[in-house]
Amino acid sequence: MAPSVNTAKELSIFLVKAMFAFLEAAIFALIPKPLKNVAGEIVLITGAGSGLGRLLAVQFAHLGSVLVLWDINEEGNEETRRMAWDAGAMTVHAYTCDCGRKEEVYRVANQVKKEVGDVSILINNAGIVTGRKFLDCPDELIEKSFDVNFKAHLWTYKAFLPAMIANDHGHLVCISSSAGLIGTNQLADYCASKFAAFGFAESIFLETLAQKQNGIKTTIVCPFFIKTGMFEGCTTSCPFLLPILEPEYAVRKIVDAILQEKMYLYMPKFIYFMVFLKSFLPFKVGILVAEYLRALHFMDSFTGQKKKD
Repeated sequence: MAPSVNTAKELSIFLVKAMFAFLEAAIFALIPKPLKNVAGEIVLITGAGSGLGRLLAVQFAHLGSVLVLWDINEEGNEETRRMAWDAGAMTVHAYTCDCGRKEEVYRVANQVKKEVGDVSILINNAGIVTGRKFLDCPDELIEKSFDVNFKAHLWTYKAFLPAMIANDHGHLVCISSSAGLIGTNQLADYCASKFAAFGFAESIFLETLAQKQNGIKTTIVCPFFIKTGMFEGCTTSCPFLLPILEPEYAVRKIVDAILQEKMYLYMPKFIYFMVFLKSFLPFKVGILVAEYLRALHFMDSFTGQKKKD
């Protein structure tokens, strides 16, 4: 009898907790969750030299955070540093770092720990895209996609997570992609790297949860194309459902998700519905939806980031 009684008790506890979790989610869907204070937090942003990373740096400057900016492009990173100062940042540190090289990540991470302190908010934002059909993509570019889009997350977590665990305080932010949720034509290597980044971030969250390290938060961001130049030339046939996102809008949503400690952020909201449809629609119906949205042709006009002269 005892096992069945225990099972019934555990089921009752689960149902009550689930009910409260649903109620909490419903309340915060109507009333915005209070924003946490990140003033004085050491925020490290990879890929800070342009695009989304630069705008994130400016936003966290407004919030009074100590900024640590990483980018392979020294000139672009210095420009971000100047913009952060102009936005009112109290302290900004810029480091030239190729996030696709493990040894360089560890070297610069040690430098940051000595010169700045323990990173408490880590935003893995650096990314690259080849935009080629899989068989047309050279091996070295495929490897580079994985090095920057995924493996860099491994090395930055190895470098900065131990201090977060010791302090039971930190926030891990993974900038993945809608292409990390649903495969996309002509983005095979990019999708694979972003699926990997998503799965890794989710798994590390569960590791910290299992070890009752409740002070370490995770936010996984999966946006559709953003007008940063990275996906220059890409198109959408349904801008009402799948708009190409304005960078300023995307950054506001990302920062709000971090401050509200949301686990997942998909942009636009239609991505949530697409993931739901993918989970239960018959395969052929899913393909019909993709054809209706012209999802197989998003990349047809892709030109990519234009290099500065």
